[in-house]
Amino acid sequence: MFTHVLYDLAIRLMRLALRLAAVFHPKARAWVAGRRNWRTHYKAAFRKSGKVLWVHVASLGEFEQGRPIIEAFRERHPDWQIVLSFFSPSGFAVRKNYPHADFVCYLPADTPRNARDFLNIIQPDLVIFVKYEFWANILFELKRRATPTLLVSALFRPGQPFFKWYGGFWRQILRCFEHIFAQNEYAARLLRQTGFDNITVAGDTRIDRVLRLAEQVQKNAVAERFLEDSGATTQPPAVSAESMTLIAGSTWPADEALLLPLLNDPAFAALHIIIAPHEPSEKHLAQLTAQLTQPYLRYSACANGEAIPGSMRVLLIDNVGLLNNLYAYGRVAYIGGGFGKGIHNTLEPAAFGLPILFGPKYEKFEEARQFVARGGAFPVHNAVELAGTLRKLQDPEVYTEASRAVKAFLEENRGATNTVLQYLEKFHF
Repeated sequence: MFTHVLYDLAIRLMRLALRLAAVFHPKARAWVAGRRNWRTHYKAAFRKSGKVLWVHVASLGEFEQGRPIIEAFRERHPDWQIVLSFFSPSGFAVRKNYPHADFVCYLPADTPRNARDFLNIIQPDLVIFVKYEFWANILFELKRRATPTLLVSALFRPGQPFFKWYGGFWRQILRCFEHIFAQNEYAARLLRQTGFDNITVAGDTRIDRVLRLAEQVQKNAVAERFLEDSGATTQPPAVSAESMTLIAGSTWPADEALLLPLLNDPAFAALHIIIAPHEPSEKHLAQLTAQLTQPYLRYSACANGEAIPGSMRVLLIDNVGLLNNLYAYGRVAYIGGGFGKGIHNTLEPAAFGLPILFGPKYEKFEEARQFVARGGAFPVHNAVELAGTLRKLQDPEVYTEASRAVKAFLEENRGATNTVLQYLEKFHF
């Protein structure tokens, strides 16, 4: 098929472009280096010793969607081996030592030969692709081998080639999936209108994970001492409007430019902000602290039990891995990224019932659109809008309705992981 020839050419051009970019770009360099001599490395590192589940994700966001399935599957079927593959270097770098997988690797470039060789090495008995990874040669080879392959947490848009008159090749790719678990009815309707009926609306598997994490939240001694010593309470239901604690997660400089003026606003004289930058590098932290006009504290300065000076209004998180637990200490969340490529994780603060604010670039995130539509999240374009929204949230009725809205969405959409696992039982493990 001519379109397949063009696809293979595009894959080869992509690989060439990445090799050229590797000279200048660290991420491209990691992409190329991680796949160098992959056949030799994979054969040495992985030996099939039983049945194999292979889960493929693009990067970290998709990993978080696949993670609940991996961990629940591991509990139910501890005798299976689990292979986890990434396309993105950023995802692989963070999760290369993920303990619930027996083998974590890069997905080779999607050529026909690579597809055959990769599958010969890992020999999967069951395959799960997450959200929107559609690699034609690998999927065609899996279908040729009659390997059951599922797509989970899937989202679709009308503009994608699957739904165009010229999209026959792409619809062939979708037919490689034995079953598709869509995040919402809209995606499922698009597929049905195109002739697919192997669809279940299951929701987003990340919801199961964030709800579980919220139930198992661990105390953070530094956050507790910071708020107590500063005169704020650490229990969100009891927080008064005057002593509002705002958790700013995954922020960028554009987000911080909106947040910092709040500290000098008389309407928020008792406001406390915990800021967790997306990239807590020393350079970024130095730029951030240079703009602060109120007393602040760096997390690392008191992580070992050191005393916290009174009157601190800002806690800067200068390491990673803490943010999810910190939402337990907030009344409102601000999520960064909305002035760049797009907002970061809004599900984590929602699991604690926090109303959510973010920048204007949120439309491609299903859960964010739902939160906004239900009145639980509020996009803001500038510092004036941010302050105005926070003033509205000081009204107990407005706050309560917003909190209920985000929690209701999560409760209505939990259970996707169990839906997928119930389907897997048909294979009689």
